[in-house]
Amino acid sequence: MPEMPEVQGLVDFLAERATGRTITKVTVAHIAALKTYDPPIDALVGGRLSHARRSGKFVDLATDAGIHLVFHLAKAGWLRWYETVPDTVIRPGKTPIALRVRLDDGAGFDLTEAGTKKSLAVYVARDPQDVPGIARLGPDPLAEEFTRDALAGLLAGRRTQIKGVLRDQSIVAGIGNAYSDEILHAARMSPYALAAGVADDEVDRLYDAMRTTLTDAVATASGKPPADLKDAKRRGMAVHGRRGEACPVCGDEVRSVFFADK
Repeated sequence: MPEMPEVQGLVDFLAERATGRTITKVTVAHIAALKTYDPPIDALVGGRLSHARRSGKFVDLATDAGIHLVFHLAKAGWLRWYETVPDTVIRPGKTPIALRVRLDDGAGFDLTEAGTKKSLAVYVARDPQDVPGIARLGPDPLAEEFTRDALAGLLAGRRTQIKGVLRDQSIVAGIGNAYSDEILHAARMSPYALAAGVADDEVDRLYDAMRTTLTDAVATASGKPPADLKDAKRRGMAVHGRRGEACPVCGDEVRSVFFADK
């Protein structure tokens, strides 16, 4: 699943490559991916992209007409960029493509989703806050106002395992399964620890690990085209997805525990 660093990488790429271009065509291939009907999808056509921003794991592409294309890539979604968008006809139900956007210089992108479980979500909105998932987001862990004390306040009184707290988008925005593993490993904390029982020194370690892990991952993603971001994420993982390998800190075997599909 793309998490904050990879989504930020996509946003940075789109800000550099697509900002200032005009949307000439939008094609919906999987109608279930489109979660809104007002404004209609065609309201994007003719709009010049004015900025690209990230909210948690959401990408927000705004046009000068005041219409926003917002999308969440979910577990198996991705963005495929083209310098020249193919002219082939998209056949609904016969392709992993959910949405195709064409720009006035011939470039553009597809939003794709692998697998049979379709969770990728696309919204057309006048205000990103109209998107329910964005409206529910907690603070961004790399925001300047997200201090050590702000984290302590979020943890206080929560009888929830710390890994679940880190992954809850309404508490902290942008962290998912992979980076919660990386952060807890760096902080030397058990994922089973209850948030309410975290001691002051553990809050210090958790905060430092969170900021450092995410800052480094965002820096790694910066400047990379979409096609390279997934591999960069995998290479940067110390323990997530490395079951059976040696821990880079102590040399012991990395072990995994699974809850449902996590």
